[in-house]
Amino acid sequence: MPSARILALATAVPPHVLTQDAVARHAARIFAPRMPDFSRLEGIFLNTGIRRRHAARPIEWYLEPHGWPDRSQAYLQVAGSLFVEAAGQALARAGLRGADIDAVVTVSSTGVATPSLEARAAAALGFRDDVARVPVFGLGCAGGVSGLSLAARLAEARPGSTVLLVVVELCTLSVRLDKADKENLVAVALFGDGAAAAVLRAGNGGLLAIEGGGERTWPGTLDIMGWSVDDEGLGVIFDRAIPPFAERHLGPAMDAILAAQHLTRADIDRFVCHPGGAKVVAAIETALALAPGSLAEERAVLERYGNMSAPTALFVLERVLAGGVPGRMALAALGPGFTLSTATLVPA
Repeated sequence: MPSARILALATAVPPHVLTQDAVARHAARIFAPRMPDFSRLEGIFLNTGIRRRHAARPIEWYLEPHGWPDRSQAYLQVAGSLFVEAAGQALARAGLRGADIDAVVTVSSTGVATPSLEARAAAALGFRDDVARVPVFGLGCAGGVSGLSLAARLAEARPGSTVLLVVVELCTLSVRLDKADKENLVAVALFGDGAAAAVLRAGNGGLLAIEGGGERTWPGTLDIMGWSVDDEGLGVIFDRAIPPFAERHLGPAMDAILAAQHLTRADIDRFVCHPGGAKVVAAIETALALAPGSLAEERAVLERYGNMSAPTALFVLERVLAGGVPGRMALAALGPGFTLSTATLVPA
């Protein structure tokens, strides 16, 4: 069976820019009066490795209370626009039109859309009326990598078919004024918004071939990362144990996934990782026995875009590819479950 190839990759961000300095000032004004330990926690804004991010709405929007209706309206409008922008760019780079797409995989966990985003974008992108639609929810930060593997399997199942993957997350819409706790403060300091898209087809050519991949979900870890849901909207669940957990468990899990493909870490020329935060990036380097500073492109994406959840790993991949294909790559992301998702990529 011919392996799936990535024909094109593209990214998109909303126009509103949040600087970390401005966010930190507003956070101090809003949360410090309700958080006795705010002075101890405000160092989060300096330690994330983030300088700026893109957001679905201008900063003034986040300074006002919003419930589910406001957040949902923002999600449908902005996620829909980013879907069209990222997908349109990927199609253009592949030299294709929307009518050439046989299946669309949509990954998003930061809002609810029924009909799902690809149906709402169908007219703008010119999808055929028989296009297969595969919306995926709940994978969080691992969604971009898992979605790429899913799209590859769909392409391989029907050689000659063309699959479009679109990953859209509006994490900033989960920022809450009513939650004066550390988890929400971390979300305020970390989250950005963005989208990524890839066009895949089994056969020859393209940018990269998807050689394999795998997932590992650790039992008893449901409370490490995810969403809580209440009347106001989504609320973030973050466990302070994420960096030490990654440092302790990522290496053996990666080794097992690679071994199933008859590979070892020595066969990987570049690990391309989701940068969840500065401490997470450092923990990944330690866990994979990489030299400190090896994940420079991950840190650059984090600095420029923040943690956009699922599309972030694809932003890093795009940046790595801009410098030339470095050989065999292992694309990896950690997400709720708690799950490691990987895809092994080789030059086409």
